[in-house]
Amino acid sequence: MKLGAVTYNVLKDWDVETIIKNLEAAGFEGVELRTGHKHGVEVTLPADEREKVRKRFERSKIRLVSFGSTCEFHSPDPAVRKKNVEDGKRFIELAHDTGAWGVKVRPNGLPKEVPVETTVKNIGECLRELGEYGAGRGVEVWMEVHGSATSNPRICADIMKVARHQQVGLCWNSNPGDIVDGSVRQSFQLLRPWLKSAHINELSRPAYPWRELFTLMRESKYDRYTLCECPESKEPERFLTYYKALWTELTRPCA
Repeated sequence: MKLGAVTYNVLKDWDVETIIKNLEAAGFEGVELRTGHKHGVEVTLPADEREKVRKRFERSKIRLVSFGSTCEFHSPDPAVRKKNVEDGKRFIELAHDTGAWGVKVRPNGLPKEVPVETTVKNIGECLRELGEYGAGRGVEVWMEVHGSATSNPRICADIMKVARHQQVGLCWNSNPGDIVDGSVRQSFQLLRPWLKSAHINELSRPAYPWRELFTLMRESKYDRYTLCECPESKEPERFLTYYKALWTELTRPCA
């Protein structure tokens, strides 16, 4: 597996050049560009600027892994869901043009006014439509394990079963709800068939079994990115070097 970072929030005030320079210096290998940050790589970017972004990452040691959109599909209103799907398609086009692997989307709750099964179906069907759109452009769609109730691993598994598309998968989010009796094994094994990306956060947080998570990833031959998603730091470059050192130790196979 590889270490990368989400621009949320340590990197949020850096442009593309600074992101690449500082991640290379700290020994990171990839980045997810979250929408709304200073990097400015958004769906409004014209074609020539998209090409510049693609070429800049190709010249670097940093892979443009994904775009972190805020597209979500849990609304009971079909018009709202349709708007989010169309927004998701624009991010897929941006990913294709800039050479990114995937687009992160999310659920953000279960509306109380409709049955859970209906919301699961709505989200899954929207993901399938995006998966179809992404398939023709070589872009995957990663649903973050996110939101009140929708971060429940069983709910996420049910959504994936509705989506049923090879381009659609999950982004592990290192939530407290992953832990059952001090272990993430149960949640990980449930979601592993769809795991295509992972957000990790404060590796110094003792309540989360990081070494177990990374061991499970290694044993299951997960060879994609684990992306640092942490609060901003007053010394971001220094923070990244310490984060890389701790990640290296926690992912090291035990004797």
